[in-house]
Amino acid sequence: MIDHTAVDAGPTAPSIGLLSRSEQISLGLRLTLSLAAGGCLVLSAALQFLAPSQHDVAQLVAGVAALLVAVPALSAAWQSLRYPDLHGITDQLVALALIAAWVAGDLITAALLPLVMTIGHILEERSLLGSEEAIRALSRLTQTKARRLLPGGQVEEVATRELHVGDLIELRAGDVIPADGLVQAGAASIDTASITGESVPVEVQPGAEVFSGSINVDGHLVVKVTRVGEKSTLGRVITLLQEAENAKPPVSRLLERYAQRYMVLVLLLAAGILFVTGSTMAALAVLVASCPCALVLAAPATAICAIAVASRHGILVKGAAFLENLATVDAVVFDKTGTVTIGQLQIVDARPEPGVDREHLTRLAGNLAAASNHPVSRALATLAKDSDPMVLEDVKETRGLGVVARLGQETVALGRVELFDELGVEPSTPPNHDGPIAGLALGSKFLGWMLLADEPRPEAREAIADLRQLGVQRQSLLTGDRVAVARRIADILGLQSVRAEALPAQKMTYVLDEISTGYRPLVVGDGINDSLALKVGAVGIAMGAQGSDVALASADLVLMTNDLRRLGTCIRLSRRCRRTIHTNVAVGLGWTVVIVVCAATGVLGASGALVAALLHNFSTLAVMANAGRLLKFQEPLR
Repeated sequence: MIDHTAVDAGPTAPSIGLLSRSEQISLGLRLTLSLAAGGCLVLSAALQFLAPSQHDVAQLVAGVAALLVAVPALSAAWQSLRYPDLHGITDQLVALALIAAWVAGDLITAALLPLVMTIGHILEERSLLGSEEAIRALSRLTQTKARRLLPGGQVEEVATRELHVGDLIELRAGDVIPADGLVQAGAASIDTASITGESVPVEVQPGAEVFSGSINVDGHLVVKVTRVGEKSTLGRVITLLQEAENAKPPVSRLLERYAQRYMVLVLLLAAGILFVTGSTMAALAVLVASCPCALVLAAPATAICAIAVASRHGILVKGAAFLENLATVDAVVFDKTGTVTIGQLQIVDARPEPGVDREHLTRLAGNLAAASNHPVSRALATLAKDSDPMVLEDVKETRGLGVVARLGQETVALGRVELFDELGVEPSTPPNHDGPIAGLALGSKFLGWMLLADEPRPEAREAIADLRQLGVQRQSLLTGDRVAVARRIADILGLQSVRAEALPAQKMTYVLDEISTGYRPLVVGDGINDSLALKVGAVGIAMGAQGSDVALASADLVLMTNDLRRLGTCIRLSRRCRRTIHTNVAVGLGWTVVIVVCAATGVLGASGALVAALLHNFSTLAVMANAGRLLKFQEPLR
């Protein structure tokens, strides 16, 4: 069994709610100092109650407690001045209140105030660390070891980072797949839940593609490595998740724009209260009540929960802004090949000539097609999988025309009309068909036609109907394929608008025209030719982690599977996320205003600053709890 022991994946870039290693150490230190300060406060209170004559000693112990919590509080405020951000406003206000309490000689308040705020801050950070741990868990999957097969047949165990494209690796039951690759030998069931969100294992055989991070449930495989490191599927998943976690929601950017003005307003309000009432406690209470923690966390906490839920459903979101934008789309533009269609040719009909046995036609076509790598031939080769192989000799492939071989004493040919003209065989009139067709002849006798097409995905009609129910009524098919082919697919799926034979620049122009007419189009594609359209759409979604790198880079969201029904999931989740953000912002802003008003009018009483701190933490936890409700989001049952 491969050793799955992993080293730490290392720190991620810091953002609201996500901590680097140094920040986690700082958080642990603050917790230790807070616990020590809490112990000192308990001792001070005990001295005051049990030995009133030791009042000075009790005050000294309270002063020690105040010093213990003052160090991290003042340090955080200083750091926020050097590196300003929205959360730093809270640190600055707490530091000001702490200094004011020291000046006023209220050591108990000077100790309790930052202590309460620190405990609240620790609860916030610990609540949000789950998303960072999810990324670390994925990163640990890349730290496995692999069995590399050497040219002489020996097996050596190497670290995943030592693998190179072209290496052959051995996979046994229970192994984590260390890199993307193609199965060369063996058969197995592969658990792709960590990559695609699919709960049912996928059966793979030679020629199938496997992705890093998946698990070999059973069976034995030999795999040829095709992508490693950051270029592998798991590597790209981790990169996209990190980008998403570090992207700020639009509401956060809006709040940051007014952060400094907010700070000035609070200071003026506190100074005014002090001037009018002469009460230091009232001014302290205003400073504490104005801490905007709940407001600051309203959007990031919700966004992180939504991104985690999306990842659980096999949807990668590059940033919270894209998730919010998705809630506003009212049109959808689909690419055809590989998006609403399977992306591979399939046999739709076999039309033998009169007197020709259909089974004989398909068996012969399948065996001859197996000798070619042309897409049409690969599709036809599936016909021969369940039949005994035929002995074909002198197989020759003519590019663009077809395949010719010798079967016994006769020549057998598979291909286009022009091939039969060269062989002197008279084919029947080709059937009227929008997709590729291939004829088959044995000797001088023409046997019949094979009709192929790239068919719609099985779930495509259901997914498109689901989008209509969600209010996305304007739906278009945008493709570089021929008009007849595009129209056939559109009619099957019920798409109203069709634009065919479009080059990449023309696809982009079409999407821009949709925007200019007032629509906010969702663009769904998977290829390089879709990248421009994906970039200019209101939101771009790329199909599948195995899609082109350019499409993945251009898209805002990535569906790790090719299930179009996830589009409806994306929109439902985005709308739920937006509603939750709006609710949280309203709660954070409204609660802050209420506490400030109560503090300014003296309603909070003599211990106004401490009451304000407690009420402040209550609103923060309420926002966190509301954001956490998103984690229960599930796709509708199908």
